[in-house]
Amino acid sequence: MSRCLTTSAPRPGQSCGGSLGGGFANVLNDSFRTSGELNDSFEKPQSFSEESGMTSKTAIHNVRVFDGLTVRERSTVVIDGSVIGTDASGAQVVDGDGGILIPGLIDAHIHLKSRETLEQLTRWGVTTGLDMATWPPSRLAALRGTPGLSDIRSAGTPAIGPGGPHARMPGRADDAILRTTDQAESFVDTRIANGSDYLKIVLEAPGEGGPDEAAARAYVEAAHRRGKLVVAHAAALGAFRLAVDIGADVVTHVPLGAPLPAEVVARLVSAKTVAVPTLSMMETIAGNVGKPEAFAGASRSVAALHAAGVPILAGTDANTAPGSPASVEHGRSLHHELELLVQAGLSALDALRAATSLPAQHFGLSDRGAITPGLRADLVLVDGDPTTEISTTRNLVRIWCGGTAHSPA
Repeated sequence: MSRCLTTSAPRPGQSCGGSLGGGFANVLNDSFRTSGELNDSFEKPQSFSEESGMTSKTAIHNVRVFDGLTVRERSTVVIDGSVIGTDASGAQVVDGDGGILIPGLIDAHIHLKSRETLEQLTRWGVTTGLDMATWPPSRLAALRGTPGLSDIRSAGTPAIGPGGPHARMPGRADDAILRTTDQAESFVDTRIANGSDYLKIVLEAPGEGGPDEAAARAYVEAAHRRGKLVVAHAAALGAFRLAVDIGADVVTHVPLGAPLPAEVVARLVSAKTVAVPTLSMMETIAGNVGKPEAFAGASRSVAALHAAGVPILAGTDANTAPGSPASVEHGRSLHHELELLVQAGLSALDALRAATSLPAQHFGLSDRGAITPGLRADLVLVDGDPTTEISTTRNLVRIWCGGTAHSPA
């Protein structure tokens, strides 16, 4: 499949309205025939190899659509500025050549470094990144709302304990240590004032140097009183249990070694906790320490969580941080994460939902995660059928991020 043309840039800082759900809600208007063919009034479709200038409206013709929920047969999707539109009149027409159009991918666990991070994510079709720790606030603010590049939400500075591994990482934030319950209110207020979209707490197994249960619980309760979601880092079984005990909304990572006990899985179901296993990170750590068999247990844990009905989101823990237990590449790794989720027992459709509609739903991103008029024009054109063969998400043809077209990596 050849490459597509360039589309227009979004207006800086524009936020797109619309609500999630309903799937691909009839993007065709009366200008299109029910067969999906263009009427004579439209410009001739251009091949992807042709060069073109910027345009405010693009009609992507002859594509199957995974709308975030289900697969629709060949049709046309309109990009109108930075949002998905319905009126194709005057649009520049792109021939999708029978490929599949999917919503822009969402990585539910990344770590920012610089503008290069955003560029790398975008080139791999990751149009939204959920950052789990970036400081100082000025760095985060500088990377937000970059027109045409991957859009960011962030936890800002996380809460960590005084003696755990994260407390010993080079360059940790001075104000990250949570020691007592009395700190919780001001801790949360400071994070919110600094722009955190949700809060993160790094838990360790009891006695391993993380925040103690009382302080962690007070932190979660303070965040919930202010309407903020709490993500808990939990890479060990004891930390995983603690995350459920304190009422964390999302648990990120999954322990290496023995699979999660059935009673822990049942507690996550009961508490309606969301899981972001970061299998790419866990696989890399297991390989780095020479214990690849430990990863098999993590994969079985994901299988058990999914079978029990725990929502699974695709997140990689992509980072370049010094002192990190493993370096995971931004962008490319999300495609591997989807493959690992399928190997763990998710269907290809479930894996796609884990990187589109589900993170949008659970992180309150109602303007993305689906292909529906009014939502952000975050779109990825793929050569192949990732709804049946997940590895074809790597066969990127073109990416639109907030309506801006990009060539793939």
